[in-house]
Amino acid sequence: MSNSDQIQRILFDELDIRGVLVGLEASYQKALEKHNYPQVIRRVLGEMMAAASVLSSNLKFDGRLILQAQGEGAVSLLMAECNHNQDLRAIARFDGELPEDASFIELLEKGRMAITIDPEKGQRYQGVVPLEGDTLGKCLEAYFGQSEQLPTQMHFVADDTHAAGFLLQVLPAEGTAAEDWTRISHLASTLKDQELLTLDNETLLYRLFHEEKCRLYEADAVQFNCDCSRERSLHSLKFMTKEELQGILNEQGNIDVSCQFCSEQYHFDQADLDLLFSDTADAPGSDAVH
Repeated sequence: MSNSDQIQRILFDELDIRGVLVGLEASYQKALEKHNYPQVIRRVLGEMMAAASVLSSNLKFDGRLILQAQGEGAVSLLMAECNHNQDLRAIARFDGELPEDASFIELLEKGRMAITIDPEKGQRYQGVVPLEGDTLGKCLEAYFGQSEQLPTQMHFVADDTHAAGFLLQVLPAEGTAAEDWTRISHLASTLKDQELLTLDNETLLYRLFHEEKCRLYEADAVQFNCDCSRERSLHSLKFMTKEELQGILNEQGNIDVSCQFCSEQYHFDQADLDLLFSDTADAPGSDAVH
């Protein structure tokens, strides 16, 4: 894959259709390296990261897109986030042994999924994704078809080292979109998993659409980056009462908070606890993110 850790938009010169391709390698491996996930969880998280990346490519503001799936079986949570800078992170929660060949849907017993748009300024928006289809791509296609009335085709795949995603979607514009969509989506449906994982974007575009007038925008970099910070970790403790936190502090000598995404450790003492419940409630020390 010569387009690793890049996202590229596809422009169809004469059609009201948009396309996006993303390839993940170092960003995928970095996001999961501190977690001892089995291969089946790595694979579905890779698909989730690719999906979050292509979906966030349409953000018109500074903020993040959160793709979250929850189930009531062995897998309780799958989550991937991507912001306007194409910073990715992901996490899974599960219990017990998992079938190596389980599909996305099979992992999520009585599952539900949501797309959350979280702007830095403004109100959060969340859309519920119906789990209709055998794959993550099919579930998201159903969401855009029903909730947004936008015909959409998505293809996501991951192996031990790489993840990739492909999106096609009708633009909300007048014209011959329906007729064009039938032709373009049929061509795109011939794409195979191994081609999406291994072909560079130029070759893939020619393979699918060599008879169409289309081209690739300049690529943007995609990377793993966790924006956790000391301040945010301290304020997360407010989900507990001061008395509960004081008890932990008295017993252990400090309060340790570990970021669930990157495993960064933050340590808090009595001065931090007093400040947390003071009127100012600003965390001491650096608020640098990493």
